[in-house]
Amino acid sequence: MEHRQRRGCCLGRLAMFILILGLLVGIAARLVTAQAPRQKGSAEKESSDHEVTAEALSQIDAAARRDGFYTILLTGVDDGNGGSDTNILIAFDSVSGAIHGVSIPRDCKAIIGGKSHKINAAYNIGGTELLRSVISEQLGIPIDYGVEVSLGGFEALVDAIGGVDFDVPVDMDYEDPYQDLYIHIPAGEQHLNGEQALKVVRFRAGYASQDIGRMETQQAFLKAAAKELLKPQNVLKAGELAKIFRENVTTDLSAGNIAWLAAKAAEIGTDGIDFTTLPGSWHSPYIYLDQSETLTLLNERFNPYTYELTEEDLAIPGR
Repeated sequence: MEHRQRRGCCLGRLAMFILILGLLVGIAARLVTAQAPRQKGSAEKESSDHEVTAEALSQIDAAARRDGFYTILLTGVDDGNGGSDTNILIAFDSVSGAIHGVSIPRDCKAIIGGKSHKINAAYNIGGTELLRSVISEQLGIPIDYGVEVSLGGFEALVDAIGGVDFDVPVDMDYEDPYQDLYIHIPAGEQHLNGEQALKVVRFRAGYASQDIGRMETQQAFLKAAAKELLKPQNVLKAGELAKIFRENVTTDLSAGNIAWLAAKAAEIGTDGIDFTTLPGSWHSPYIYLDQSETLTLLNERFNPYTYELTEEDLAIPGR
């Protein structure tokens, strides 16, 4: 079970990397004429190519939505047990010029079908649709689009862009013959190929805080990878990168959505990307989100509405 958790925990962060890749591929490949994503409920008629499919978006008052603000759930799936071991909610604010990512701990308590579960069980029970609905209900905001990522293409992605320069924060020494996993990477500036990068983002044994330390390293790596992706020589590899993207990503973002988001992501640049984690505390067997701190975070970075959310808008289970 532990090896499954290690594998799954890195997936969501890698999902952000792959999403950024997809956006940049959209620029270079000029997939279609750029068109902004639209939320369901827009006064304009949407084509089927751009229609949002999540149940959580059954009805949205478009007049209450901020212009150019979209929410995207990035899901990394653990093939071992069928759950979504890591999820990141992305707020794409094209008007203010910011991309915010927040990790949703897999052990957050959720009420599904009237029973208590860890939130990652939603995917196992009802797939992406249920997972998006549960997260949307808890946080009181719609989820416009979803991106589901396989870990299989990560090494290929890093190798395709020529590797990533990264300051490895600690000496990484760990062996697990059961997984055929052998990590021996020294601390300091490294040029990581795909295999090495995967080991870096999976490593956790050497951090005092283990998962928290690993999340910080993964988030730092994502920013370094995004910077590498923005180099002209990598944007020119659109065909190769698009093939990797297609083979390892499932999404309801259309080609037009990706092309439009790509142009905006290029304008925003890596300095406009930040990551955080939903605030909470561990009380076995769940992580319980701090409602007050979560509300503040949502209103500062993830609220797509023109009005502020209140505690009444949230549905965070208590102890």
